[in-house]
Amino acid sequence: MLQILKYKQEDFDGYYSLVTDDQVMKYITGKGMSKEQALRKFTEILQINKDDDLLGYFKVIDHDTELIGDCKLVRYKRDRSVLEIGYLLKRTFWKKGFGTKICQKLLEKAAEIAPNDDIVGVIDPDNIASKRLLEKFGFERYFVGEEDGVPTEKLVLHK
Repeated sequence: MLQILKYKQEDFDGYYSLVTDDQVMKYITGKGMSKEQALRKFTEILQINKDDDLLGYFKVIDHDTELIGDCKLVRYKRDRSVLEIGYLLKRTFWKKGFGTKICQKLLEKAAEIAPNDDIVGVIDPDNIASKRLLEKFGFERYFVGEEDGVPTEKLVLHK
């Protein structure tokens, strides 16, 4: 059974194993993170998780034991009235329906927490799989271009 659980300090090693993979991180940061980069990001994640009981960054576990990925449901940094979802999976779990399950769980959680808030997904325009996943759930593109020097596509699910 798929679970999303908030990251805790003791989850760093699992997080690190996920974000060092160049292919997993291709559409997130362009390449895998160094240990220092991962520690900085993980420290930010723990702070965000501490600041909000309901929203944050989550490890994705399958069958109670195996870390298969990572996801987030947070307030969008450019518009705090909007939620943002994000997700990534270990390569061994690609193309097996896990992205759909994670997205479904995040949208259910969003509906419980803030049922009237729009939800945005921010992706790399070249990430066709992620775009198709969001569109499957009714997200529509509203921006494609460059943001902060990075190719960006944004999709929104209006509530």
